[in-house]
Amino acid sequence: MRVFDASTTLPANGKSAAIALGNFDGLHAGHRAVIADAQQAARQAGAPVGVATFEPAPRRYFQPSAPPFRLMTPRRRELELAAIGVDVCYLLAFDAGMAAMTDREFASGVLKDRLDTRAVSVGFDFRFGHNRVGDAAGLVRLGKEFGFEGRIVPEVSLDGEKASSTAIREMIQRGDMAEAGAALGGYWITDAIVEHGEKRGRTLGFPTANLHLGEIVHPAHGVYSVWARTEEETLWRPGVASFGRTPTTGLRDPLLEVVIFDWSGDLYDRRLHVAFAKFLRPEVKFPDIDALVSQMNQDAAAARAVLSGLPRPRN
Repeated sequence: MRVFDASTTLPANGKSAAIALGNFDGLHAGHRAVIADAQQAARQAGAPVGVATFEPAPRRYFQPSAPPFRLMTPRRRELELAAIGVDVCYLLAFDAGMAAMTDREFASGVLKDRLDTRAVSVGFDFRFGHNRVGDAAGLVRLGKEFGFEGRIVPEVSLDGEKASSTAIREMIQRGDMAEAGAALGGYWITDAIVEHGEKRGRTLGFPTANLHLGEIVHPAHGVYSVWARTEEETLWRPGVASFGRTPTTGLRDPLLEVVIFDWSGDLYDRRLHVAFAKFLRPEVKFPDIDALVSQMNQDAAAARAVLSGLPRPRN
């Protein structure tokens, strides 16, 4: 899959796709339905399949002090889009200029002139343009005016509820990884660069890979069974992870610490992908290090038992 910064001039062979347009944070069933519709339009038009999304997310532009809320990093989104057959991804810079565009200016200046799109698929509740003045029906009308096909995808429900990134964030924040994974069609997976830490874990017999989640939504503080793999590999390995402020050894900013079972090597400055399987227990403060290590051994055993009965992530 090719990825284009759509704020720059695109090459001729990077245009004229049938695109799915939206935020696509998490790529849940509703998002995938919009992409599937774009794939159908692409087949009908003999065009590439594209996804156009905003980077940074509009919510971050309008709420700069909001807590972390993203379900996936741009890199994770690229991997998922490639896996479902998307040919090209357009990153639309959401800045003051984009925020000020009317729906008509966006349809004409971005969708037609910049991308030369053949068709645009959106969800039934899609809004765009300054003050969210445009809607899905308006996009269809503007498409007829500017020479592309606008397509509206109806609501997708999961267990009678609308497929929603907001609902999935809430699942993650309360530690319900099974429910979040089901809503996402697999596991909730995040990724980050492994950082140098205090190196205390190795002295306790549990060397950890330390990850700051950045803009990614924070899961409930506690311990999880996880799968992990490096960017360069395809094999997902079982492990255990904790997310929180480490109250036993000294409070700090929330950090994800991952222990990969039966593996050794240097992970520093490498990208690690982590798939959350199950919440094992909440974060607690132990009376001493011995009690902490004893519990860590129990956590590792519990994580192994959980993962032994689960499939590895797909990608």
